[in-house]
Amino acid sequence: MLKGIDPLLSGDLLKILDDMGHGDRLLLVDRNYPAAASGRQVIRLGEASILRAAKAILSVFPLDSFIDHPVERMEVDGDPLKTTPAQDALISLACEAEGRSLVYAIVPRLDFYERAKGAYAVVHTLDDQPYGCFILHKGVIFS
Repeated sequence: MLKGIDPLLSGDLLKILDDMGHGDRLLLVDRNYPAAASGRQVIRLGEASILRAAKAILSVFPLDSFIDHPVERMEVDGDPLKTTPAQDALISLACEAEGRSLVYAIVPRLDFYERAKGAYAVVHTLDDQPYGCFILHKGVIFS
């Protein structure tokens, strides 16, 4: 047991988050994402929702402050203006965790799969909400 660490963050997940360097990308995905086929390290969080996983991860994971969009989301139904409730809530969680305003980069579905190939690891949930796929860019800690 660790004090102050969200229990959803297993030792394996914490090691991956710690091993990642500035600019590395982490995928946070729903049950429909082909995580095993990604060829990346996969951490399975079971029935934890995307939002529960994001809250835990963002409690220890700094987002990149050197790029305009350190959080990317999969485009919904080919419409870049359309969002899901989970997407709206996740960007709010990210803003709160970072203490700054953030705006998503919107990535068309097929482009998302291409961008995801360069990710360091995949955090896979069993969340059943559609379009629950995100890319988080790791930042640096200044103090």
